[in-house]
Amino acid sequence: MLTLGLAASRQQAQQLIRAGKVRDRRGQLLDKPGHTVLPDLELIVEQPPRFVSRGGEKLLAALEAFPVSVEGRTCLDGGISTGGFTDCLLQHGAGRVYGIDVGYGQTAWSLRIDERVVLRERTNLRRLSAAELYGPDDVLPTLAVADVSFISLALVLPAIRALLQPQGSEALVLVKPQFEVGRDRVGKGGVVRDGLAHRDAIASVISAAHSLGWNAQGIVGSPITGPAGNHEYMLWLSELAPQQISDEKVQQVVQDTLKSES
Repeated sequence: MLTLGLAASRQQAQQLIRAGKVRDRRGQLLDKPGHTVLPDLELIVEQPPRFVSRGGEKLLAALEAFPVSVEGRTCLDGGISTGGFTDCLLQHGAGRVYGIDVGYGQTAWSLRIDERVVLRERTNLRRLSAAELYGPDDVLPTLAVADVSFISLALVLPAIRALLQPQGSEALVLVKPQFEVGRDRVGKGGVVRDGLAHRDAIASVISAAHSLGWNAQGIVGSPITGPAGNHEYMLWLSELAPQQISDEKVQQVVQDTLKSES
C-alpha cells in the first residue's frame, strides 16, 4: 500500500486494513495486515483518510472550533510520531513545522521529504534548547501543538514554551486524562471513565499552562478516542487574551464528551 501511494505510513496502512477499508478489484475484503498478495494485485481503498494518522482529525476539530489561524505560521509539533498533527498544520497553510519526537522511524515518508518540515528524532523535548533546534536566522514558532503519551502535559509544557517566541505564542494540546491522573484513578484497560477525574486532569494542565503565561481560551472533546478507548480533549492556550474558560465550561464539555460513549 505504501508503494502504491494508498497509505502514507505503515501505521495508516494497518489501520485501513483492520478497519475493513481495503479490497481487491473483485471486491474481496483484505482485513489482515500480514496477508501476502501478488505484486500486481489491484487494491482499492474506501474513503482514504485526510491525514497520515488519526491525530490529524483531533487537531482539525480544534482548528474548526477555535479562531486559530495557521496560515504562514512557523509551528512546533511536540511528539510528532506519525505526523497527523503536522500534516493537518501543513494542509492549513503552515509555513514551517519543527517536529520533535523521542522515537525514530515513525514519521510518514510524505512529511520526511517535505521541505517545510524540520524533523528531530531521537530527541527528548524536555532536554532540547532553542539554541540546539534553531539557527541564528530562523523564525521561532508562535504556535505549538502537542500529543504526548506516558507523561503528563504539565511536565512537557515548560519545554514547549521555551522553544516558542517569547511573546504572543499559542498552543493546541491534546489532554489525555489517563496520563494526568494517578494510577488509582485509571480503570480497567487503562481507561478513565470518571467525569471528576477528567475535570481534574484538564484543570491540572490549565494550571500548569497559566504558570507559564498561557490562559486556556477554549476546550473541545476529541472526535475520536485514544487507542484504548479513552476520551481526550483539545485545549487552546494563548497569551493573546486575558480571559480564562470557566470551570462550568470544562464541566459541560466533559459531560458532553462522556455522554457520547453511552
